[in-house]
Amino acid sequence: QVQLVESGGGLVQAGGSLRLACAASGRTMSTSVVGWFRQAPGKEREFVATIRGSLGAIYYTESVKGRFTISRDNAKNTVYLQMSSLTPEDTAVYYCVLSASVTYVARAAEYRYWGQGTQVTVSN
Repeated sequence: QVQLVESGGGLVQAGGSLRLACAASGRTMSTSVVGWFRQAPGKEREFVATIRGSLGAIYYTESVKGRFTISRDNAKNTVYLQMSSLTPEDTAVYYCVLSASVTYVARAAEYRYWGQGTQVTVSN
């Protein structure tokens, strides 16, 4: 059984930084597609970033490029999301996702496994 456990969310002022972590059990991240989605109140879930497979191809949604960095520690079977220059628009519950393979990385329905979510709140 695959389990994803997120950590690192919290409250931060605009312009600040946070690092999210997601530890997986039951499946090796280095041979999977792993990443992050987020959902703000009243909005649909939104793709944030993904690392794909052993070659580690990385994808970001346009709004976080240059501010967020996704990385993977294969030895710890953990994926990270380093977030900087945060704005109130980044406020959301952030979900770690994992799947053996996906066709379209930005499509939520393609990911089989989801973490419980961690709240990120950015204040003015």
